[in-house]
Amino acid sequence: MPVEFLSDEQAARYGRFHTDPTPEQLTRYFYLSEQDHALIAGRRREHNKLGFALQLCTLRFLGTFLSDPTLVPASAVQTLATQLHLDSTVFPDYRRRVSTWYEHQTVILTHTHHRPFDDFQAFRLIRWLYAQLAVSTVRPSVLFDLTTAHLVSQQVVLPGVTVLARLVARVRERVSQQTFEGLSRRLTREQRANLEALLWLPEGQRLTLLEVLRTSPTRVTSPALHAAIGRVEQIRAVGIGEVNVNDLPESRQALLARHAQTAWAQTLQRMGEERRLATLLIFVQHLERTATDDVLDLFDALMTTLALKGEAKRRQERWRTLKDLDQAALVLGDAVRVLLDTDIPERDIRRAVFGQVGETRLREAVSTVRELASEDDDPAPQALSGSYTTVRRFLPALLSVIELAGTPCAKPLLDAWRFLRRMEAGGRGKPRWSEAPRAFVPRSWERRVFPLRGEVNHQAYTLCVLERLQQAIKRREVFAPSGERYADPRSELLQGPDWEAARDDLSRALGRSLDPGVELDLLRTELAAAYREVEENLTHNTALNLEVREGHTRVNLTPLEAQQEPLSLLHLREQVSRRLPPVDLAALLLEVHTFTGFAGTFTHLTDGKAQVRDLPLSVCAVLLAQACNIGLKAVARAEHPALTLSRLSWVQQNYVRAETMTGANARLVDAQADLPLAQSWGGGEVASADGLRFVVPVRTVSAGWNSKYFGAQRGVTYYNFTSDQFTGFHGIVVPGTLRDSLFILAGLLEQQTQLDPREIMADTHGYSDVVFGLFTLLGYRFSPRLADLADQRFWRLEKDADYGALNDLSRHAVNQRRIAEHWEDMLRLAGSLKLGKVKATAVMRTLQRGGSLSGLGRAVAELGRIEKTLYLLAYVQDEAYRRRILVQLNRGEGRHAVARAVFHGRKGELRQRYREGMEDQLGALGLVVNAIVLWNTRYIGVALGDLRQSGTAVNDEDVARLSPLLHEHVNMLGRYDFTLPDEIASGQLRPLRDPDSFEAFLAQLP
Repeated sequence: MPVEFLSDEQAARYGRFHTDPTPEQLTRYFYLSEQDHALIAGRRREHNKLGFALQLCTLRFLGTFLSDPTLVPASAVQTLATQLHLDSTVFPDYRRRVSTWYEHQTVILTHTHHRPFDDFQAFRLIRWLYAQLAVSTVRPSVLFDLTTAHLVSQQVVLPGVTVLARLVARVRERVSQQTFEGLSRRLTREQRANLEALLWLPEGQRLTLLEVLRTSPTRVTSPALHAAIGRVEQIRAVGIGEVNVNDLPESRQALLARHAQTAWAQTLQRMGEERRLATLLIFVQHLERTATDDVLDLFDALMTTLALKGEAKRRQERWRTLKDLDQAALVLGDAVRVLLDTDIPERDIRRAVFGQVGETRLREAVSTVRELASEDDDPAPQALSGSYTTVRRFLPALLSVIELAGTPCAKPLLDAWRFLRRMEAGGRGKPRWSEAPRAFVPRSWERRVFPLRGEVNHQAYTLCVLERLQQAIKRREVFAPSGERYADPRSELLQGPDWEAARDDLSRALGRSLDPGVELDLLRTELAAAYREVEENLTHNTALNLEVREGHTRVNLTPLEAQQEPLSLLHLREQVSRRLPPVDLAALLLEVHTFTGFAGTFTHLTDGKAQVRDLPLSVCAVLLAQACNIGLKAVARAEHPALTLSRLSWVQQNYVRAETMTGANARLVDAQADLPLAQSWGGGEVASADGLRFVVPVRTVSAGWNSKYFGAQRGVTYYNFTSDQFTGFHGIVVPGTLRDSLFILAGLLEQQTQLDPREIMADTHGYSDVVFGLFTLLGYRFSPRLADLADQRFWRLEKDADYGALNDLSRHAVNQRRIAEHWEDMLRLAGSLKLGKVKATAVMRTLQRGGSLSGLGRAVAELGRIEKTLYLLAYVQDEAYRRRILVQLNRGEGRHAVARAVFHGRKGELRQRYREGMEDQLGALGLVVNAIVLWNTRYIGVALGDLRQSGTAVNDEDVARLSPLLHEHVNMLGRYDFTLPDEIASGQLRPLRDPDSFEAFLAQLP
């Protein structure tokens, strides 16, 4: 093709019938109106009437005329022939006179008001393309399709494919050049020089300044944090932080930043001057934001490390002194026993105690208890008490470089932060410690921070500020305006005129009334009906028992019994597994590409082009290397140009990244959804979320501690989402094991497949009242598996309602006034999430800890308590509902088992140092697991067809309980052979395995 961004398939279907029109399309585009019949009646011969009608409908359907009007599907010919009461066999006669075709086309254009693609239409299209590229960065192939659809909608006859493709490419190139020139003109001479200096190698150095600045920290130490803060200062010293680039779409900025992050300095030097300066400008501004995030990541990790080490030391010291504490307690026990002896007169108590215990021993015991016993519920003050020396190494730099802001509730803490900054700055305006803000200090710290009246322990005060600051940053009560992940989530919410304009449409889209009274009345009716149903069925619900413990009614639910598997299911599962053909993982990926084309979604980082010779082969090799955790050398082949180590490294750097893997994964998920067998397992409306843990043995700030999952090392959690069709449609990399409820909503709102899950299952750690509230606001259903059901609170809306035996269980009342007061803000929040204005993870961090955003968090939690109670009542009432939750969670665990088998290299440990590398590698793992699931589903369907054809009875109930999470027949070890037999490459299926030969094979095994 002259314009290489178009694939052969895309060019082949342009302006042609690449498939037969569907019945719906025939009805819409090939129906002749009365005016059409009148116009066609003016043709004299039957073949001209039919040919004229076909050209007319072809123009409406394709937006253009065919070079040969007779190359139309037979179904279209027959549809029009029937309407015209003609014999379709006369149509070939239309080929005789070419001049008649063009005469008909002129008449048709006048009749349909279509306009030819002349210079004026080209000018209008160029303006439209400029407008599209001003607000988005769609790939050229996607832009080509959008342009085609636009011309069709405007009734402009499509030009030739080469003409349109060249026009799109030319406009994209002009827009890019204008963007580069516009950005570079905003730079002063000094700023230009500073940016250019990033690419030159200083004398005596091994790395350019660009390489130094874009290298993120990996150690969690005080010197590393100090160095990370110094890195922020170096980036700001370039002096381009104040250059305004807000008019450039964020997607375009992300594209330029990604390219500069991965490209060599020499590659950037070879660019044109305007493009080089624009790229560096965007990248350095992006780098300042991410470097600020790195500082706060490192600060959080270091404070956590100090707390863990201090807590371990505290416990060790506690054990060491426990014997002394026990001895003192025994002495005090003897004294109290005398004190409680009623036979001893009150006036003789003191003499009796001293006589039996001894005054000296008693005073020593009291002193020991005071010294060793702790009144603190929070161990943090004592755990951090020895960390001041470590903190002082980075504190001055942290105070002077990192700018912080916060919500109103964080004002006392920020006042203390600014006080420390003034103390550190010194000079004539240096305040006194007696002026230190006190309102933020919690009770657990007071005794250490203020040991005596009017006295401040400055070391304890500083540690208290940093410990509270760490928690506030996690909750986003405090944020960094110059950061990216730690920025203020409130700033992205719909506000002012934007909210006023979108309020009515969003409330309708959410299915919510703007009147909180209407919504509360509906919830009140629904909740009362649910309570009554459970109360009426108490005598019949043998699994549910109400027990009175500690004076209150609690729920006791009998665990589900294991569901029996009928012999027919066991036999079917065995017969299917015997028939699945053995396959190497490399060949499996290539075969999946042949019928999905998923590797074609991988485009180059800078130009969006995918037309590289044998690119799918290279992409599949890179994906396999990352998913199996074996490195590129294991799949490289020097004798094959597409598999050389340098080619694979180049493809990994420029093609395999988060956004391209998202597109490829969506294609696999969509292909699975189209298979009839997958539809028998579920319709895509249900999903589950769970975390897969990986130890990270290398130094990184993107991993966290958890002895349960990672032992003495650190690790990450790959929080992924599994549909009821066994496909994974989204994944999030979480440092350590943060609370899953922070991320569960993001999986639904940020996924980019055709699936639309409306209900999601999770384990207990994915639960919170806020999650329930946001789920119901957005129209989703949250169905967690709760391990602490007996401790759950059941809520009510009507204080005086009579629920019979459930009255005491439902003794807690929801604060309706709080919901009503914040109802519009809740809708505004939900609308902002729905439109993608704000990230779900940032919102969850802000709301989880009850109440930033002016009490909005507490209001969402109140609504969530109603929804949680409705869920609990359904959960204890319906055994089928409980089992459905269990089945879906088991599907997610089954996917994890397959992922573990695939990720076998390097002891299953993740060895990426940076978050982006972790996301890319685990994204590749999820993609490969989806390919295995899709391949298995396809061949299981063939095996079921073979069984039915052989006369074997196959029950639909058994088919619904089959699983594509099989991997015993997939070879993931040895030498990876990226070749396919010609017949498989052409789209044919592999022959099924003979089950009898499989039995013979098993019999030969030792």
